[in-house]
Amino acid sequence: MTARAHVPTELERLGDLPLADADALAGRFPLTRNENPAPEAEYQRIMGELAFGREFTDHMAHMRWTREGGWSQREVVAFGPLSLTPGAAVLHYSQSVFEGIKAYRHADGSVWTFRPGYNAARINHSARRMALPQIDPEDFVASLVDYVRADEKWVPGGDGTSLYLRPFMFASEEFVGVHPAGVVDYYVIGSPSGRYFSAGLTGVSIWVVKGHHRAGPGGTGSAKTGGNYAASLLPQAQAADRGFSQVCFLDSYEEKYLEELGGMNVFLVMADGTVRTPELSGVILEGGTRSAILRMLADRGRGVVEEPIALDEVVWGIRSGEVAEVFACGTAAVVTPITRLAGDDFDVELEVGATTTQIYEELTDIQMGRAADPYGWTYRLV
Repeated sequence: MTARAHVPTELERLGDLPLADADALAGRFPLTRNENPAPEAEYQRIMGELAFGREFTDHMAHMRWTREGGWSQREVVAFGPLSLTPGAAVLHYSQSVFEGIKAYRHADGSVWTFRPGYNAARINHSARRMALPQIDPEDFVASLVDYVRADEKWVPGGDGTSLYLRPFMFASEEFVGVHPAGVVDYYVIGSPSGRYFSAGLTGVSIWVVKGHHRAGPGGTGSAKTGGNYAASLLPQAQAADRGFSQVCFLDSYEEKYLEELGGMNVFLVMADGTVRTPELSGVILEGGTRSAILRMLADRGRGVVEEPIALDEVVWGIRSGEVAEVFACGTAAVVTPITRLAGDDFDVELEVGATTTQIYEELTDIQMGRAADPYGWTYRLV
């Protein structure tokens, strides 16, 4: 199996296309203000606790697609329960996709996000695979702009904090039959959040699972769709019972090569400084954080390789010192050191390394506006 250096993908090329300024997009989703926002005491409690994904803001963005009329009904409205028929197609056939993206408060009080064009391209990639309609990338970004402007006060300002944004769409047509839905709803909700792993850069433990797979060849692995995550929940629960934070999946043919964690991509840092990550195979989700890390490392002259990585090689490499660091990455956690890797017949540990820490600091410094952004990745919302 031949290693290859990173070549920009279609998602990266689409994600780098220029976007209109937020002021030019603002107003596409008109605001109907929530008449019963969170009481001040409740707001202060939520902003003080910042529990990831557990509490939500006062509003949500919405639009609807129909086969006859396309996208319409753009709006920002009060956050609240959805009225959904038990016959909605999503409840029967799981026709849904989602994204994860964050809004960051910079030191001057402005609010920014990170690579929204990439997320727009990826939700469309996922939608194509799930036979859902495409979204105009400017509509996607405009939904973030209008939603965040409605709920700006919910964007925290502390280190490691953000307003986690969850754009998603699902088949809402009332029809219990197997075909692509003719009615689809799109929403953006947000959760004021602290660190995904409360321990921060102290490291997490990972169980390498066999006998379970999040996706398979020709399936939906490269789409950000709920079924892939549902498939990871049982092995993740079993790993938690063993005292592990997450699971890592292997390829479904031989159960020999690393693929990804339940919700994150994985990287190795070798003793010679080379950085390796499993190649995109159509099964692995193409993470935006993964993409950013590859670009940053290559621009700094680090050897970066995408290739099949055998589990036995990793275990041997950790024991011998050939593998110096292992880390995972994703929008929610950004970068997380892996300090223990175990499976049915091995259990190895390693330290949090300098490369992992440097990548985390450089990436979050760009996101938070503490460092220059040479890539044009950051986008001002407010």
